[in-house]
Amino acid sequence: MDYTRDPCPVRIFDDCGGAYSIGFVGGGIFSLIGGARNAPKGIRNRCFGALANARLKAPKTAVGFAIWGLTFSSFDCTLVALRRKEDPWNAIMSGAGTGFVLAIRQGKAAAVSSAIIGGVFLAMIEGVGILLNRMQADFYKPMAPQPDDQQAGGGQLPALQ
Repeated sequence: MDYTRDPCPVRIFDDCGGAYSIGFVGGGIFSLIGGARNAPKGIRNRCFGALANARLKAPKTAVGFAIWGLTFSSFDCTLVALRRKEDPWNAIMSGAGTGFVLAIRQGKAAAVSSAIIGGVFLAMIEGVGILLNRMQADFYKPMAPQPDDQQAGGGQLPALQ
């Protein structure tokens, strides 16, 4: 059990808000760049175009991220409650379920393919996380102290040449 995270009802809204924030900032940056590139020449026109584009598109991107975060966290909390353990399989199945639910309006084939993509994507993320944790664990393994060269030589100082 991961005790560093909030309990599930709080976690769902926390993840939804965090995803909204990430989508708003990221969408805002990309919308600023796109608006500046598509605006007429002149610094003033480019600034106004960038701000107008970001004002229109950033909230839409943020809502998309928030829906994804809400759906993913809902699946994750449901799986934690059903399976009574918190492991990488919950995230993988949550990614697949989220992909399926968010694509169901396009039909069964699109939903199944989106579920496969979501599951594979989350499996790659979880796999990299496990790999990094194992690599970092190697840095913190206790090691036996190594004797110095001076101690091995009987405590004598080396001769100066």
